[in-house]
Amino acid sequence: MIEGIGIDVVDIDRFAQSIERTPLLAERIFTVSERLLPISSQAGRFAAKEALAKALDAGKGLSWLDAEVINLESGKPAFIFRGEIADLIDGARVHLSISHDAGIASAIVIVER
Repeated sequence: MIEGIGIDVVDIDRFAQSIERTPLLAERIFTVSERLLPISSQAGRFAAKEALAKALDAGKGLSWLDAEVINLESGKPAFIFRGEIADLIDGARVHLSISHDAGIASAIVIVER
């Protein structure tokens, strides 16, 4: 059964400007390995984390670092959950799709139990 669906869209240039303007923002949003990625991939991961928060109907107070986006060997994106977010997920299946094209990054998350 689907418990939640979230989607988010990010303008990559605007996101890059936010990161440049506020350098500590990247440290609050991304793990070390995520910060090493190109800005378009970071924007996609940010969209994924926003979509996850919407799918979980989570309020403020969760750590962005508790949901790390990785790529499986196949290239498919997936989450690694820690802390409070892992507690919220509690064994649910989480489906993630990320795309970026024409200056836009987008992500959709489906939480299924």
